[in-house]
Amino acid sequence: GDLSVDGFAEVVLAGTSALLPQGADGAVALWYVVAGGSDVITEVPAARWEPPDAAEAGSEVVSLRARHGGFVRGAERFDHQRFGVSAAEASAMDPQQRLLLERGYEALHATGLRRTELMGSATGVFLGIAGFDFIEVLKASPAGRSVYAATGSSHSIAAGRLSFVLGLQGPCVSYDTACSAALAAGHGALRAVQLQECECALLEAVNIMLTPAVSLAFAVAGMTSVNGRCHTFDSRADGYARAEACGAAALQPSTGAVAPLVVCGSAVRQDGRSASLTAPNGVAQRALLQAALAEAGMNAAALSRLEARGTGTAPGDAIEAGSLRAAVLQARDEARAALAVGGVKANCGHAEPAAAMTGLLVLAAGLERRLASPNAQLRRLTPRVGEALLGGAACVLPTGLSSMGSSAADGL
Repeated sequence: GDLSVDGFAEVVLAGTSALLPQGADGAVALWYVVAGGSDVITEVPAARWEPPDAAEAGSEVVSLRARHGGFVRGAERFDHQRFGVSAAEASAMDPQQRLLLERGYEALHATGLRRTELMGSATGVFLGIAGFDFIEVLKASPAGRSVYAATGSSHSIAAGRLSFVLGLQGPCVSYDTACSAALAAGHGALRAVQLQECECALLEAVNIMLTPAVSLAFAVAGMTSVNGRCHTFDSRADGYARAEACGAAALQPSTGAVAPLVVCGSAVRQDGRSASLTAPNGVAQRALLQAALAEAGMNAAALSRLEARGTGTAPGDAIEAGSLRAAVLQARDEARAALAVGGVKANCGHAEPAAAMTGLLVLAAGLERRLASPNAQLRRLTPRVGEALLGGAACVLPTGLSSMGSSAADGL
């Protein structure tokens, strides 16, 4: 393939696929959700589980924290014959595996690739996944005694199924780094294509919630919101709303033709020592952002749009805003157009291992349209966030759909 000056192949973002809460099916539907400032969080559907009352949860506050979420529709439906899976095996398959098959193939198909071309190709699969809810479902089902139960909930099988069905012979890896899983998987996918280890890399991520156990545990820990929303950068921020999602994107070497989106670079780091096991580290975040810019060969002034992590926790949002200020905003020329900062979690909730996949798709959709979507939950800015992001007038938090101008970089 064509090589960049750094010896890496230039990589483009090709076909995509997405399934988000409340029937948002596809990248275009996702864009309509965020462009309109829509909110797709609801109370837990009766088909999933009955939200715990105060007595079951231990307190009214914990009960409220476990009452809301973002839930996809149709996760139980699966055309098993399309993928050569028997009805008996399908009944013992985690719905996450079913969705990954469907959405993964859809993304590859959107690039123009067909089954005959994919069979035997060096196409890789890089998956972000964490949930094991289906194990508990299987235990209570006759399918739990099936010969297929051993593979039905395996994360390695979740990545391997599409490789098996389509005959893909490139790298096949599952990543569980909690809420950064999709980004860690994306880093691996990008490197594999840059180094010509595979012809195409399919990046996937999924999160489906089938039992109340994790939601209740997070509610007890105070991680989720009493109001059931991710109030990203808003003064109401009190925790996040858990959500479901399944997304996929195909990364390919550039053919030299004009591509709508080029993946310029990525970086992966860890917080290391911080205030607690789950607390973010602002210094580490700053170093990560600087590393990503350096690896992409870009400077902060070239940015036009940034998708924030924005979980809607008061300390986390403030630390992230400070990191953005130090690593990006202070390095920008104040005479330049303001950097638009968005956060899709305000619309769709926090999909945990699939959260960054949703953010990537929203960012890509906005760059293609040269539009920045509004923050669906922003009413009154948190003072610490406002001081960090708006103090130098180098940043804007859109409250409506806004243009990024003709200078927007077509890169991620």
